This record gives sequence, structure tokens and C-alpha cells, in this order.
Amino acid sequence: MSSCKSKCGGPGYASPQDAIRGPRESILFVTAPHAADGPDAILTVDVNPNSETYCQVVSRVDVPNIGDEVHHTGWNACSSCHDDGGKKRTHLIVPCLNSDRVYVINVENPLSIFLETTVEPAKLHALNLSFPHTSHCLADGNIMISTLGTSSGTPSGNFLLLDGKTFEPKGTWPSDGRTVPFNYDFWYQPRRNIMISTEWGSPNHIKEGFNPGHIAEKLYGNSVHIFDWEQKKHVQTIDLPMPQGALPLEVRYLHEPTSENAFVGCAFGSSIFRIHPDPQNPDKQTATLVAEIPSLNVTGWALPEMPALITDILISMDDRFLYVSCWLHGDIRQYDISDPAHPKLHSRVYVGGSVHSETKVSVEGQKGEDVVPALYVKGRRVEGGPQMLQLSLDGHRLYVTTSLYKKWDEQFYPGNTKQGAVMVQIDVDPTTFEMKVNPKFLIDFGTIQGGPYLAHEMRYPGGDCTSDIWI
Repeated sequence: MSSCKSKCGGPGYASPQDAIRGPRESILFVTAPHAADGPDAILTVDVNPNSETYCQVVSRVDVPNIGDEVHHTGWNACSSCHDDGGKKRTHLIVPCLNSDRVYVINVENPLSIFLETTVEPAKLHALNLSFPHTSHCLADGNIMISTLGTSSGTPSGNFLLLDGKTFEPKGTWPSDGRTVPFNYDFWYQPRRNIMISTEWGSPNHIKEGFNPGHIAEKLYGNSVHIFDWEQKKHVQTIDLPMPQGALPLEVRYLHEPTSENAFVGCAFGSSIFRIHPDPQNPDKQTATLVAEIPSLNVTGWALPEMPALITDILISMDDRFLYVSCWLHGDIRQYDISDPAHPKLHSRVYVGGSVHSETKVSVEGQKGEDVVPALYVKGRRVEGGPQMLQLSLDGHRLYVTTSLYKKWDEQFYPGNTKQGAVMVQIDVDPTTFEMKVNPKFLIDFGTIQGGPYLAHEMRYPGGDCTSDIWI
């Protein structure tokens, strides 16, 4: 356990409780893949309602290549390094799904960000890696990035290590060189000596667009993997039951660093599993289904049944609420996880989606008064559905972007690729914790110079609910 209280010189916060008491966010860094044929961008946007540039881009980096698909980001250092006064949170690590590049963006001055260096694809391919996805800083000074494929794009779950100072590749993790069949997200919990990784699918097939038939062909995953954190080795695979376990994407441990509870959101399975020690064998982990969102019987859509397609989950910094984005159904669900074994649906809000009043999709048995109205914010209809989530440290504001992945956007929400994606803000009432769309907040990435863009992941300079891990 850290002996540091709240005055350590390292990055981030000493504890989740300190983070909750931190200052209100004033800017966000946002990954913005280009919706057409231009270069992707990393944007600094102003989210301070008292600022003259509220909801505007105040700094940017246009990357030098076309077709990278910037997606998720991580930090060179985060709260896992809080005890180390020699470290600073100064660089965003930006893996690119399609090009296998990793950009390193200097964000020490958030109003003047710039591209500092690039890890070119050849360096990943030399390690037989491709399709880099999730990046987390480690307490030992390294940066770890999950990779989904071999250099040829066939499925292979591995992890790239970068030096936290030079940003040069140092090799792969785990130490025994073993890979897992698929990869996607990961989260480590050092005090429990555990890391969990999840599964998306075959990079070569993901890039073609989503074909549900590929699930039966085993081109997408339904397992989570358990690693011994200290020994750096794979120790267990948990096969999630189908169909609920199809495409387990985001994994989140509770922020309290001794917690044994993690949650995994399954996209096509539209379910939430809790990962926890097996009561019959505490040395092993098990998965328990704790929430399931039924598919909708529909007409006017690609399939007769529409899954919710859970594409992101997030846990509030106080570990009370789990937020779940349903990219196709259009709703964000907020579950009370005060008892992690028994989540309870507390609030819902709709942000676009495929079944609102202005789509051509009809839901079987749905009466007119039950149809969700299309969402307009500041005169702009929201295309796409709720995708990436970022919650304020105090839990009062939830930021939402509407783009998943360009090729999949073209398939399910062509309006995104024509008009650009948006970011909206959901206000969370501090007393009732009910959610409501903020009618004064909209960032339209279709109108930003150089666009249109497909806004995806968001980060705060000081740390946030999805990047900080406490040791």
C-alpha cells in the first residue's frame, strides 16, 4: 500500500477519494478519425462553461498520414506513478488501429499540443504485432499497449511494451512469450496480482465491417483472460457462455485498489459479466452474468433482431455506478453497483441510436407513445448512438461521443461519416443521480475545420475514470 497521502510530486492523485475532490475538468483531449479521406486529428476541446471558447477546439494535432484510425489513448504516466516525483503526465500515447502506428503527442501545454514522435509500423511488425488498441502506463515506467493481430493481421493477442522515456519498443508482455487467441482491452489490479484482458476479433475481418456470421466462424471472441501480474504470465481463460458472451470488449475493475470485482461489457451479447474469485476455488476467477439487455425484434434493419451492442462501460470514481453505452439501441444505462454482485438499473437516457422516431426501423409491439424521439441538441440531430463515455471525477457530468470505428459507422450510421460525429454532455443530478441531456452542450465534429471527423475517446489532463489505476 502506498504511504503517500496527497502531496506526492508524481502525476495524478494519491487515491480515488483524492481524485473525486480534484478540480472540475476544463478541457478534454479527443481522438478524431477523419470521416472522409483526410488525416486524423487529436483535438483539445474547451468544456469550461465560463470560457469564451466553450465547446470549441483550442488546440490540435493533425497527424501526417492518411487512414490511421486514431482510436484509444493512454498516458506516459498516471496515478500508478503518483509516488514518483520524477514522473509527469505529459504525453498522450495514441495507437492507430488501421496503420499499426503509435503517435506520441506532447500535451504538457494543453493549449499548444504537438506531435513529438512516432513509432512506425515496421517496429511493431518486427515483433509480429499489429492493430494496437488499449494503452496503459505502468508503475515501473513502461507503457503497455494491447495488440490484436500478427503483422499480417491474423488474430493474436499480445502486448507491446514501450519505454516511458524514449517511447521506443522494448519487447512484448507476458514474459513467457505466449499469446492468447484474441485481444482488446485490459486492466490490471496489482494488489490482487491480477490482470484481465478481453477479446474483440480478427483485425483483417474487423477492417471489412461487421458480419454477424463471423461470430459462428470463430472470428470474434467470447473469452476473458487472467494473467499473473507479478510473474507476467497467462494463468487462466474464462469462456463466457454464448450468446451472452459474444464480443467481450471493455473491462473495468472497481477503482478501490484492493477490490476483487471487475465488470466486462459484451457487445454483441448485450450483457454485463462480473469477474471475481471463484467461491469454490478462490485461486481461480469466474464470470457471473449480472445484467442482460434483450435484443429488439425489429423490421427495417439488417437483421430481425437488434442487439443493444454494448460498446463502452465506465465505473464512477466512487465505485457506486456502472455506466453502459448501447450503441445500437441508443440508450445509456446507469446501474447502481453498491452491491457488485447485484447491479440495479437506476437511470436511463437516450442519445441517438437506431430506433428513434426519425429512423426507418420499427420495433415489434412498440406503440406510438413508446417511440423514443430523435435527439436534437442546439438544432443538430444526433447521428450515431452513444459510444465512448467519460465521467467527471465528481460524477456529475458524463461526456458521450457517437462514433465507434469508421468502417462500422459506414455500415450502421452512414450519417456519421457524411456529417461527422458529435459529443454531448449528460448531467447527473447530484442528489437523485438521474441522468438528463444538457441542452446547452454540443461539439459538432462535422463543422470543425479540416473535417468532418468521427469523435471517439476522451481524456482529461489530470486523470479520469478510465485511465487511472491505483497501486
